[in-house]
Amino acid sequence: MFGLPVATAISQPLSKKAVFEKFNLKASERERFDADISRMVLVARISPATVPALTDGNEIKGIYVLQVVLKRKEYDPKNILLLHKLIPQNIVFALQHEDKTQLCIFHTRLQQSAWMPTEETAIHLQGLNLDDVWNNIVASIGSLDASSEETIEQQIINREQKEKLLRQIEVLEKKCRLEKQTHKKYELHQELVKLKAQI
Repeated sequence: MFGLPVATAISQPLSKKAVFEKFNLKASERERFDADISRMVLVARISPATVPALTDGNEIKGIYVLQVVLKRKEYDPKNILLLHKLIPQNIVFALQHEDKTQLCIFHTRLQQSAWMPTEETAIHLQGLNLDDVWNNIVASIGSLDASSEETIEQQIINREQKEKLLRQIEVLEKKCRLEKQTHKKYELHQELVKLKAQI
């Protein structure tokens, strides 16, 4: 499954009841979780025991793949973050809806791949130890550059800041278009120039 070695395969269902009990969720949170998620199964464990070519990393000793079958494609990311908190492991979430899959991973922030046909979805194991493999998976899912001089964390923070700036620019451009007073329009334009220079 997902192009992983056969030795990594496991089949360990995770019940929604266990999630509800562990977090003592409110009725509204249970409903939100239940509205999105049909079932969950741990389908793979990546470790030196299952992939002998790999060694333990300094930080990471194993990576799990959790298949999450969704009831709807427009799921609430809070439910995935909840699962991340529930299972204190390094996890790749394979979210499936009908014949499409989206890979998600939490590293600084939730990283999400594009939706793709399930049979074409693959998790590539690149690196000699689990730290490298994890960073490469994060880079692949989050469309980051694993070979960059910047760390994966720094790239995520920089991208987040850039997205924030772009949203601010969009709001200012709209205000600028609607502004009737020349003086205010000029001030908004100067603010826009400063923001654009930061990108």
